[in-house]
Amino acid sequence: MIPLLVAALPVAAVAQSQSAPTPGAAPPKTTEVMVILTVKPGVTRQQIMAMMPSEIRETVKLYLEGKIQQWFSRADGKGTVFLIDAKTQDAARAVMETLPLSKEQLVDHEYIPVGPLMPLLGLLGPGAQQ
Repeated sequence: MIPLLVAALPVAAVAQSQSAPTPGAAPPKTTEVMVILTVKPGVTRQQIMAMMPSEIRETVKLYLEGKIQQWFSRADGKGTVFLIDAKTQDAARAVMETLPLSKEQLVDHEYIPVGPLMPLLGLLGPGAQQ
């Protein structure tokens, strides 16, 4: 059963991203907000590195408080990706605005609400509830 589910995930993700919302169907609920952080054009590496000790301390505090669920370095070296425990973009923004790089307006943020992969509901069969 596990191999079937693993094989179905990419198909379900594409189906969810390409399908129009079904009239009357509830949209997927937001469980977290993904925040893509990038350094603003013109900001130097020296400016960023000067803020790193305080940025790291504050990020770890937010993680230990459960506000940041996960965080990653972008493979292209252009920033960081956070998964914030928030139900709205505004709530995630409030978390991110506490960080030093954000306070100094050295970075840009893109906020993307994310939630359960809804096509998986079809695997549960008829009558499955959200």
